Amino acid sequence: MTASASRDVIIGIDAGTSLIKAVAFTLAGEQLADVSRPNVYSSPAGGHVVQDMARTWSDTVAVIRALANALPDLSARIAAIAVTGQGDGTWLIDDDGRPVAPALLWLDSRAGRLVEEIRGSERNAPLYRRTGSGLIACQQGPQLAWLQAHVPDTIARATTAFHCKDWLYFLLTGERATDPSEATFSCGDYRKRGFDAETARLIGIADLTRLFPQVVDGAVATHPLTAAAAIETGLPEGVPVCLGYVDVICNALGAGLYDPSPDVGCTIIGSTGMHMRLVRSADAVTLNREATGYTMPFPVPGHYAQMQSNMAATLNIDWMLDLACDLLAAEGVTRTRADLIGRLDDQVLQARPGEVLFHPFISDAGERGPFVSHEASAQFFGLRSRHRYGDLMRGVMEGLAFAARDCYAAMGSLPRDVRITGGAAKSRALGVILGAALDCDIRICSRGEAGAAGAAMIAAVAIDAYPDMRACAEHWVAPHLSPPQSPDAALAKRYASIFPTYLDARLASRPVWKQLAALRAGGDHV
Repeated sequence: MTASASRDVIIGIDAGTSLIKAVAFTLAGEQLADVSRPNVYSSPAGGHVVQDMARTWSDTVAVIRALANALPDLSARIAAIAVTGQGDGTWLIDDDGRPVAPALLWLDSRAGRLVEEIRGSERNAPLYRRTGSGLIACQQGPQLAWLQAHVPDTIARATTAFHCKDWLYFLLTGERATDPSEATFSCGDYRKRGFDAETARLIGIADLTRLFPQVVDGAVATHPLTAAAAIETGLPEGVPVCLGYVDVICNALGAGLYDPSPDVGCTIIGSTGMHMRLVRSADAVTLNREATGYTMPFPVPGHYAQMQSNMAATLNIDWMLDLACDLLAAEGVTRTRADLIGRLDDQVLQARPGEVLFHPFISDAGERGPFVSHEASAQFFGLRSRHRYGDLMRGVMEGLAFAARDCYAAMGSLPRDVRITGGAAKSRALGVILGAALDCDIRICSRGEAGAAGAAMIAAVAIDAYPDMRACAEHWVAPHLSPPQSPDAALAKRYASIFPTYLDARLASRPVWKQLAALRAGGDHV
């Protein structure tokens, strides 16, 4: 490390959907303090999900100032600021740098019909070949197309289209920029690691390329904190500010996806399940017939992260826990999810593997990876009268593991080594089941703020605290990874024999999902 010993702290800002966080790290990767506050957004009718851009900035300033209170010598020690945040969405500003409308979040679905039209047309295949990412309604490209068609006055007033972290970077530095990851899957070409005019034409926004900002790779370039931002945040003017990659890339980086070993994967098990593979060249990217998933440039030269995300992960477990809580409440016994989780691992591991089959498509939004179906529903197969709650919960966890295998298979061969992070990473049972279903070693990442850490790692390389990302990861990531947990060979063999049935049931269920959706909507004909 070459940075000054007196300037030994990096602030990682992670402006997520649920929380806006500011986390202080030493240059060696030690977490010193963290502050967060809930993020605020609203959901008007018609699939709109929007966020007040000025409020997002004021909340970010508040957590930075609170972090300075927690570390009184922060101003004297700060070496850099790094910013990441929730991905997708559309944050528009005018020529004076003011928002022209509330930001559209990734949860906003108003562009859904437009996306369905494109995915059903001859444009979808060439579009997928360029972006390497399946078109979905949460992305900025389709959202801009919707705005252009329905609120052209808003588009006419806009001069720049940002994502969440780009908006914060603009207010910190005055620079209108985005990073290579979001430029690529929003409206770009993954081989170019930036925006692409032909992609814009295929989406139908050829005349909106004027809104795209410069692409800045935070791993090699920073910009100084402006005087105005210094006054607001209380931090020294001129401190280097790093534009991190999108939050899922930063999470993967902080959790150990970057590794010199071959065939490494990273799974984030939160409300949704995110499954990522590291590929070392554009030629190694594997596209799939369903035209789903994401391909994103990684903050290492020539490297990419491929991603598939199943819509609901721990939401399935929460649903099962709530069933038990509701039943107990009906008998006058009050229990919370947290009360039940303590015994969950033992219950699941005592149940016989593969007794029931479960599809974990519990989200009201259906499924997005490795296939797209708005009608997809969760379902149990193979139930008998002997099956009890533990059997069902084991089936749910096995369903999540099979969904992960389904996602990894869409990106090529199964990884040999998967790092796990997210809320459910602490579950011993889920780790055993996931390792066997993927037939790979499992390593648990114990770092609590992987997203902010990943952004700070990018900044650490940019300010030459480390010669490259590999050296940085040795200090920042390796100490937080558990020893490899090898898969149970007998269990892996059993799951390998069950997985084709999981796939057959998924494929056979699509017409049933459509029929059920029509019936729920009150349709007379299905």
